[in-house]
Amino acid sequence: MTDLVWVLERLNWLAALDIALVALVIFAVLQLVRATQAIPLLRGVLLIVTLSALMSGLSQLPTFGSIARTIVPALLVSIPIIFQPELRRVLERLGRFGEVITVTRRSHIETEVRTICDAAQRLAAMGHGALIVMERETGLQHLIETGTKIEAVLSVPLLLTIFYPKTSLHDGGVIVHNSRLLAAGCVLPLSNIAMDYNLGLRHRAGIGVSESTDAISIIVSEETGTISVASEGKLTRNVDVDALEQTILDMFRPQLQRAQDLLPGWLRPKPSNPQPNPRVT
Repeated sequence: MTDLVWVLERLNWLAALDIALVALVIFAVLQLVRATQAIPLLRGVLLIVTLSALMSGLSQLPTFGSIARTIVPALLVSIPIIFQPELRRVLERLGRFGEVITVTRRSHIETEVRTICDAAQRLAAMGHGALIVMERETGLQHLIETGTKIEAVLSVPLLLTIFYPKTSLHDGGVIVHNSRLLAAGCVLPLSNIAMDYNLGLRHRAGIGVSESTDAISIIVSEETGTISVASEGKLTRNVDVDALEQTILDMFRPQLQRAQDLLPGWLRPKPSNPQPNPRVT
């Protein structure tokens, strides 16, 4: 207890910062080697080092303490050799950090768009209406609160179930972000712009949310089975199912480009198109 009080009395903001930085480094290392063969090895090394440190502190075991003090430095020297593949992989990841950020974000968006397009095509074929809102940079928490929070992994079966006509949530819109379905049955603002009288409340709500935010809305008509996309207050009607995915991805391209531009020049991914080889004469 006295030792604890002594430590707390000497704890200042620099010491707290030091502890936080050490914890951050340890966490980063564990994240980098997560799900690799290095984890069991790391556990074994830590166990041996901990036991050796504890046993060597016992004055009753001088011989074992001497051996432990000899083994521990050898283990520390052998760690880079044992973890050589993992350390190489970590350095490669750090070198491609900017590319990893961009590729990972693009991969998440492509997966999300592909899932939504697949569900929209199936819903259109079954004649079930749907309104799917994809959140981008502008938060939609005020709209999420009007519906029922789901917080589930986005999937085609989940969307088909929600928009089945006999379910209680099929009338409102769903909000998705980062491949997660955040809420369903949400009440969305209606557009006040004069439009075709054939457009119903679902289309007006899809346009309305795209007017007040940067969200993208995918609307499936229950009457005609057509698919429309709304962005920046503009509605693209009767989008061909084969072009639906590319149409939505094109709307995300400025956002991905802005995210890439925020990176320092040395972190930005290099162009993927190789330079043409000089003509051989």
